[in-house]
Amino acid sequence: MGVTFTDRAAAHIKGFLDKRGKGIGLRLAVKTTGCSGLAYVLEFADEVAANDEVFEDNQVTVVIDKKSLVFLAGTELDYTKEGLNEGFKFKNPNVKDECGCGESFTI
Repeated sequence: MGVTFTDRAAAHIKGFLDKRGKGIGLRLAVKTTGCSGLAYVLEFADEVAANDEVFEDNQVTVVIDKKSLVFLAGTELDYTKEGLNEGFKFKNPNVKDECGCGESFTI
């Protein structure tokens, strides 16, 4: 099971890639950090490594390393705007708890 994108998220990712003018898609990973232990990492993907899995949803390619995929399987990525704040929002079914600031999570 990979990662899916809402229409809004896919539109924003496509726009970012078009502005950038290169890249194969989005790289999604997790890193150890924050008060809850894990945080999401979003980067442009320019190549696929041997330990990567590649998924496509809503005409967006996402590259995830196998280690991160364990934490991200089944996640839906959305793009939201709430008041003055806007950005990507992760709906991850694996998350057990999140920190108060929303920057990190626990599986």
